[in-house]
Amino acid sequence: MEVNDTLVDKIAHLARLQFNDIEKASIKTDLQKMIAFVEKLNELDTTGVAPLLHMSDNINVLREDEVKGSISREEGLKNAPLHDKEFFKVPKVIKK
Repeated sequence: MEVNDTLVDKIAHLARLQFNDIEKASIKTDLQKMIAFVEKLNELDTTGVAPLLHMSDNINVLREDEVKGSISREEGLKNAPLHDKEFFKVPKVIKK
């Protein structure tokens, strides 16, 4: 794959970036190195190698749901800086 100024300009446009000529030359060199690395991987013989979809064979390892006790409303509001008997009170953050 050829990396030219048109490709760099297109990628910059898609990423909403702007580069000067020096930066564009540097990015062009970096892109050429990245593409050369990926093309080097194409030289490997991968026949008989299954694609790796997950890092382990475990599927949906989840814990069981357990109902546990909770604290009372009074206990929860005990350390609140500002509250009434039922709710936390916080400063208004949405203004109309």
